[in-house]
Amino acid sequence: MIVEAAGVWKYFGDFPALRDVSFRAGPGSCTALLGPNGAGKTTLLRLLARLARPSRGQLTLPERVRTGYLGHGLGLYESLSALENLRFWGGLYGAPGAAAQAWLERVGLTAVATAPVRDYSRGMRQKVALGRAFLHAPDLLVLDEPFTGLDQASVALLQELLREALDRGAAIVLSSHQIPEVLALATSVLRLEQGRTV
Repeated sequence: MIVEAAGVWKYFGDFPALRDVSFRAGPGSCTALLGPNGAGKTTLLRLLARLARPSRGQLTLPERVRTGYLGHGLGLYESLSALENLRFWGGLYGAPGAAAQAWLERVGLTAVATAPVRDYSRGMRQKVALGRAFLHAPDLLVLDEPFTGLDQASVALLQELLREALDRGAAIVLSSHQIPEVLALATSVLRLEQGRTV
């Protein structure tokens, strides 16, 4: 297994955002995380990305697992260019020096690679953040609404990138309200309501 959750709870104060959630994801699996707004999807994804810890229960993620994360806040440095952003993150991830340029080409941003990210549209920023998530060939991709702001061509590209990641043995856990796109990739579905799996 790449990730295993067993009886995971997450409290914010006295409020349980996650209640006794359990699931497993192995190599080559794509878990579609579905449910209404406020169901706990983002909270679970933040736990998987190691940005928070469970309040109770066990979340097992081997230390050697490389994680690629895309959240609601894209986590880009607005004053830096797309190329500078990816080079910065690539340095932290230990990715090869040429990876930043290669991923900008892959997501179709070569022509604006040196422009500040603050001048980009929402869709262009999303593509930079996606490039960062894939940059270091992660074992686990944790994606929160990855199709947001993307046109149809970019949606098709993202689906291609996700299939390639599955083919090389990565595990993917992603949430989206774009159900057809997600179910085209999913090997399993985890539905949350009020923090519980249903």
